[in-house]
Amino acid sequence: MAAKAILKPGKEKRVYTFHPWIFRSDIDRIEGSFFPGDIVDIASSKGRFLARGFYNPNSQIALRIMTYREEPIGREFIFRRVHEAVEYRRTFADMQSCRLIFAESDRLPALIVDAFGDVLVLQCLALGMERFKHDIVDALIEEMSPRGIWERNDVPVRRLEGMEMFTGLLYGEVPDKVEMIENGVRFLVDVKEGQKTGFFLDQKENRAAIRPFVKGRTVLDCFTHTGSFALHAGIYGAENVTGVDISEYACLFAQENAKLNGLEERVHFVTANAFDLLAEESREGKKYGVIILDPPAFTKTRSAVDSAIRGYKEINLRAMKMIEHGGYLVTCSCSQHVLPEMFRSMVLDAAHDAHVYLRQAEFRTQGKDHPILPYARETEYLKCGIYQVFT
Repeated sequence: MAAKAILKPGKEKRVYTFHPWIFRSDIDRIEGSFFPGDIVDIASSKGRFLARGFYNPNSQIALRIMTYREEPIGREFIFRRVHEAVEYRRTFADMQSCRLIFAESDRLPALIVDAFGDVLVLQCLALGMERFKHDIVDALIEEMSPRGIWERNDVPVRRLEGMEMFTGLLYGEVPDKVEMIENGVRFLVDVKEGQKTGFFLDQKENRAAIRPFVKGRTVLDCFTHTGSFALHAGIYGAENVTGVDISEYACLFAQENAKLNGLEERVHFVTANAFDLLAEESREGKKYGVIILDPPAFTKTRSAVDSAIRGYKEINLRAMKMIEHGGYLVTCSCSQHVLPEMFRSMVLDAAHDAHVYLRQAEFRTQGKDHPILPYARETEYLKCGIYQVFT
């Protein structure tokens, strides 16, 4: 019989509202024996069954809910959930350029699976889900028939779960660079050494959204990484595109992607700190038709939100001053703790201080392959605003 986690009085509310996490401080006691990562029943303070999930006493998020039913959680369960996740993407996505599994939003907590061409990349961030890794791989093979599956379990958060960090081959063969097509743009993806799983698929639909705004314009793409927004701008008819990233490796990789698309004459990359470059070019009076800001997360915690907002405001203010009259700002944030209303407010504050007038064309979030769980705001993390700027 499974162990049972009894919640403290009043702490059942998170379960009733379908939030998939229960914190260690919400648990009154555990009845029965268990090993970290085991599936346990979750019960109210009065002993009533609420849900079933995996338990790790070493993690602040001690319980991650798998189901609200009294049903067995094993190989068949995993196969069913993987199938449901993949089947959802089949309704709208290019299955060779897609996030196949998005953790809690697909009711497979802490599990990420991305598809790049015929290669899958898997990332598992919780001990309980790690127990099902072989079943997950088998289910993915059955659903997708991939050339290979690579695991990128080199994420520091695994240490908080009491797990080691490592990468390696799980199935088939995986080349050092995988070719993928996104929105008609060709990319080489470094699934073995690149950031996260090798490429940021969450911006795919936002990159497609810039098409009407970049044609015939000069474009500056800050924090370009391997050139994703910059290359889309080039394919969509921008006159000239400069991508900026602090990583020389990323810029060299981006240049390789430009050549892959025959864009090396119009799209080039500069290794520089984007903050410094914006400050310098702003002082010089440099102007662009479109500026794209897609920085890494400026905060991983709620306590640092104010500092993050100041950082976002600084780069947005500088960018707004450098945009031609009637040009466009594409500004993004992937900081989970910076809520959409905070981000919108920051943009307006920056516009006020930059003495420009904005017209919002679109305000977007992550793509449909990164579905939002309405019960958990944490799953709605990406903000992408497209604004016309008038001086």
